Amino acid sequence: MANTSKQQILTLHTTQGDKYNAATEQQENFVGQRLAWARNQAGISLTKFSSLLEEYGVSVGAAAIHKWELGKSVPSAYQLIAATKALQMEDRLSQFIGDYAPELNDEGLRKVAAYKADLIATGKYKPAQKASNIIKFIEMPVSNLAVSAGTGEFLEEGNFEMVSFPESMVPKGAEFGLRVSGDSMEPVYQDGQIVWVQQCESVPIGAVGIFIYDGEGFIKVYDEREPDEADREAFTGSYGEVYMQPVMVSYNQKYAPRVISANAGFQVVGRVL
Repeated sequence: MANTSKQQILTLHTTQGDKYNAATEQQENFVGQRLAWARNQAGISLTKFSSLLEEYGVSVGAAAIHKWELGKSVPSAYQLIAATKALQMEDRLSQFIGDYAPELNDEGLRKVAAYKADLIATGKYKPAQKASNIIKFIEMPVSNLAVSAGTGEFLEEGNFEMVSFPESMVPKGAEFGLRVSGDSMEPVYQDGQIVWVQQCESVPIGAVGIFIYDGEGFIKVYDEREPDEADREAFTGSYGEVYMQPVMVSYNQKYAPRVISANAGFQVVGRVL
C-alpha cells in the first residue's frame, strides 16, 4: 500500500456515469485503501491513529484499523466520519467514492493548507460555536416537605425523592432541593418553586439561607442586630463578650423581620444557591 500513488487511489475505480455501486466499491476495497493512503500521507502510525480516534469518541485498536485498510472489515458510518476528522481530510466522505477527483493537484493542495494555517493563526475567522442540542440530565434529591410551611422534618432521609433535572438548571455545589411554600420571599422566590441548597453551618449577612427555628423550616435572608436589653444577657458570653442576635428577613415587605430568641432552637441548614 505504501507504494500506491495518489493518482492510483483516486482512480482505483470509476463508476459508470453518476451511478454509484456499493458492492463494486467494497469489492475493490476503495474505502480501506483510501484510509491507508491518507494515514500514510499524514505520517501517522496505526497506533497513533488509534489514539487520535479516541479523541473523537471511537475506541478501536491498531489491529482493527489494519483490518479496515485491508478490507477485512469496514468502519461504521460514525467511525468513518471520525477518521476523516482525525486525518484532517478536507472533502470528508466524498473522498471515499471511487470517481472522486480533487480540484487541485498536490502543489495546489499544499498552498491551500498553508493559507488555511495562516487564517487560523490570526484568530479572526473562527466559526460561531453551535449551540448544543444535547441536554444532560442529573438526578437530585428534593424534599417532599416545603420550607416555611412545617417542621424541620424535611431534613430526614425519608422525606426526599430523586428527581431528574437538566444539568444546566442545577447550580454547582447544590446538594439538594427544597420547595418554597407561601409568598414571604416574593418576588424572588415563588410559592412551589424549587430552590437549591448547599449545606453549611453558617451563612453571611445578606445571604438567603434555609433555617430551622423552633422546629420549623424557613427560607429567609440572614441578618444580625445588636441584642436589646431584654435579650442582652442571653447573648452575652462568660467573659462578657456580646454576640449579635440573628434575624430572619423576608423579601416580601408585608412580613416583619423575625428576631431569633435565645430560648428557642435555631439551626442553619444551608445556603440557597
